[in-house]
Amino acid sequence: MNIESQVQLKPFNTLSLNSIASHYVKIQSIVDLQQALQFSKAHDLNVLLLSGGSNMMLPEHIHALVVAIDIQGIEFLSEDAESKTIKVGAGQVWHDFVLWTTTQQLYGLQNLALIPGLVGASPVQNIGAYGVEVGEFIQSVEVYDRQSAQTLSIQAQDCHFSYRHSIFKDDPDRYVITHVIFKLLKHADLKVNYGDLKDAMMDDMSAENLQKQVIHIRQSKLPDPNEYPNVGSFFKNPIIKQQEFSQLIAKFPNIPHYPQAGNHVKIAAGWLIDQSGWKGKQLNQVGMFHKQALVLVNYADATLTDVRATYQAVQKDVFEKFGVHLEPEPVLYNKLGLIENH
Repeated sequence: MNIESQVQLKPFNTLSLNSIASHYVKIQSIVDLQQALQFSKAHDLNVLLLSGGSNMMLPEHIHALVVAIDIQGIEFLSEDAESKTIKVGAGQVWHDFVLWTTTQQLYGLQNLALIPGLVGASPVQNIGAYGVEVGEFIQSVEVYDRQSAQTLSIQAQDCHFSYRHSIFKDDPDRYVITHVIFKLLKHADLKVNYGDLKDAMMDDMSAENLQKQVIHIRQSKLPDPNEYPNVGSFFKNPIIKQQEFSQLIAKFPNIPHYPQAGNHVKIAAGWLIDQSGWKGKQLNQVGMFHKQALVLVNYADATLTDVRATYQAVQKDVFEKFGVHLEPEPVLYNKLGLIENH
């Protein structure tokens, strides 16, 4: 284990923000992790977990130990007539893992192709796309519990998966995800009724074509982080009460919406942003992408201050027009490596 000092994190966050970490280490095993945590305790440093950097906003300087998760490996555990259970290291690249499942004729994750980040980050905000959430295919999550200093296996039902949420977001400083246990289907049960996915499938209703079309649609709408630094969808789709929605749709009858449990309705954040005039609009170095209003892009050498100025301006304009508050998806960190509210 090699702990480095004064490390530039720009290559390690997909928003490409300049951020210097006072201490940085890459861990490839639970033993590495334990040693890193001992170092942080001995030097009175907070720990900032880095898992692909695709859902975070970092300040220009961080006085903390940044721990990059690089635990690899895929292991078959068991199978039955309907499914196979596999254990995957938290450091595996998510998209590569999804492609691998398809080659292995394992089904369920194809709708989640091309989502950036690592496998270990997928349960944290229960990543989802095109009608599928990863929590549907997680059997359990293996973690190192910093509170009890031991490894644990948390069953899916105890992860409290919901829209872009899990217990790992409720208590971010307690658990370090080391492996994720997936239960994947042997026979494809395709979900293609979301948005323009069904039309794109045409007559080929195979899992391979589903994955291909998801990748094509995402590439056509979402910028490559290597070309236009971004974190994917920047805002969550708001979920509001039916009563509020009834008032909203009376004024805006074309608003895209999706009924939810508990007499709630999910509305499309991208549409709200577009209708508020922000699609393709920039504020200094930061703006909302011209092909997809939901994606915030760092067009130059932006700082966290620049990013906050832009997304807060978007929030303000959307609220003034629709009375709806947009909540950012990426996690915001302060100079001590701690999570802050937006």
